[in-house]
Amino acid sequence: MAEESLKQGVEREPVLFAPILAGSDMFRLLFKEGMSLVEETADYLDGDGRGDSRRLTRAGSLAYATESMRLTTRLMQLASWLLLQRAVNDGELTDEQARAEKNKVKLAGLATATQGAGWDALPERLRSLITRSLRLQERIRRLDGAHGPDGPPVVGNPVRDQIGLIANAFNAVMR
Repeated sequence: MAEESLKQGVEREPVLFAPILAGSDMFRLLFKEGMSLVEETADYLDGDGRGDSRRLTRAGSLAYATESMRLTTRLMQLASWLLLQRAVNDGELTDEQARAEKNKVKLAGLATATQGAGWDALPERLRSLITRSLRLQERIRRLDGAHGPDGPPVVGNPVRDQIGLIANAFNAVMR
């Protein structure tokens, strides 16, 4: 069947992963992990983090303030993406609404230098939260690129396209 489609130059519709992803066990685990990280970070920054920040040098305090702001901003963007995906899956948003909302979510940027004096001055627990948030961000960025509300990017298959052109040329000659 697939060979026949290729011989005839027939384009097949791509499989859209967005609906499958949002309803999958993998997504539910990712959602739980992301929301738990948001909660854990908030608890740390509002609790033990305050004491940890008071014990830092002036340079360490500046690094703490900068990185905690980057961390919370990153996590809010990731949480927005996760909630958006869940809303689409639950039928709370149409694809058009999801695309409009997705444009507001920024999954790139707010990089953190994970080496050097500023990084080394940060409390271990904050560094752990930052590292975990960066790993989560990378996973979500990969998923978003391949499986966002718009579905995977439609990329032509140059080999299939050429086979289709050749098949059409031979069919035209033989008629």
